[in-house]
Amino acid sequence: MDFTSEQIKRYGRHFVLPGIGEDGQKKLLASKVLIVGAGGLGSPAAIYLSAAGVGTLGLVDDDRVDLSNLQRQILYTVEETGKSKVESAEAHIRKANPDTRIVKHPVRLTPDNALALMHDYDVILDATDNFPSHYLVSDACVFLKKPDVHAAVFRFEGVASVFYAEKGPCYRCLKPLPPDPDKIPDCAQGGVLGVLPGLMGLVQATEAVKWLAGIGKPLVGRLLSYDALAMSFRELKFKKDPDCPVCGKRPTITGLIDYERFCGFKSRACSQGEAKMDEITVEALKKKIDGKEDFLFLDVREPSEAAVAKIEGARLVPLGEFQKHLKEFMPYRHKEIIIHCHHGPRSQKALALLKKKGFTCPRSVTGGIDAWSLKIDPSVPRY
Repeated sequence: MDFTSEQIKRYGRHFVLPGIGEDGQKKLLASKVLIVGAGGLGSPAAIYLSAAGVGTLGLVDDDRVDLSNLQRQILYTVEETGKSKVESAEAHIRKANPDTRIVKHPVRLTPDNALALMHDYDVILDATDNFPSHYLVSDACVFLKKPDVHAAVFRFEGVASVFYAEKGPCYRCLKPLPPDPDKIPDCAQGGVLGVLPGLMGLVQATEAVKWLAGIGKPLVGRLLSYDALAMSFRELKFKKDPDCPVCGKRPTITGLIDYERFCGFKSRACSQGEAKMDEITVEALKKKIDGKEDFLFLDVREPSEAAVAKIEGARLVPLGEFQKHLKEFMPYRHKEIIIHCHHGPRSQKALALLKKKGFTCPRSVTGGIDAWSLKIDPSVPRY
């Protein structure tokens, strides 16, 4: 391909770089990168990959812009609150570099669609924020023989690596089993320094550009750890696990699985049908509230979260204090108890505790207060 005069000016600093030059820039323009998650990590990664001249960027995200995102998700503005993230992201990226083709995937990545969505891309960036998605992206990359450029952030710390089972370990080699879901606070509970995802997203973009241009030493078999408070980086080396159930010598997992269940966010004791009986949609909850039905309505989030947003009528009982209040719930031992949290994991834990203590009709609100805000009452702030 021949460069236009505008491209010669735009990418001139790359042309003179040893290892990139014109040939490397042509590779970038011909490349395809899929970013799973257009949030705190995906925002800076998308901007810099487009600026570097990546020819096609795929964006996977089913969420909409919310005011609480703007502390760290730099692709969006106040005026775009309520709009689709992938739509808003496309508009900003096109203005920055019209060379980049944006492919929008306004969906949530699932075991049903992951292989098809990722199939045509050269590099996958895992910019998600939860363990089920990390395992899903990694497993799919192993099956498709693609590099998984990974990053994660929490509070003041971030990590990054490149998982590539063809030449090194996958995510499962580093984390064979997910952590106990009871001990995983999310960013809404624990917080995250707004500038932190920016730095880690740029690490991801850097690793992707290196990979596509064929330069440097990728983070394969190395975990980069960053402490923002100490302004320090550490590196941990780790090896491929020969007994890894996905990329090892004798794999036992040969297809995508139910990652919510694997990570403990669904009760393993329940059958699929029973699990559905344990859940209630926000639409069904609204009907019960409007019909003034008799049920105990509990909110197991933290007081700081309830100060931001709440569903009227719900009694606040933080999950950490839940067991101390079980005696107070006894009048509803054989009546309906409906529990909500932010997205669902904490209410599922409270539900499991109630069932263990002999309560017969506890139910968890699917999607939590976030789903209530999206589908029932948009005046309830999202966070």
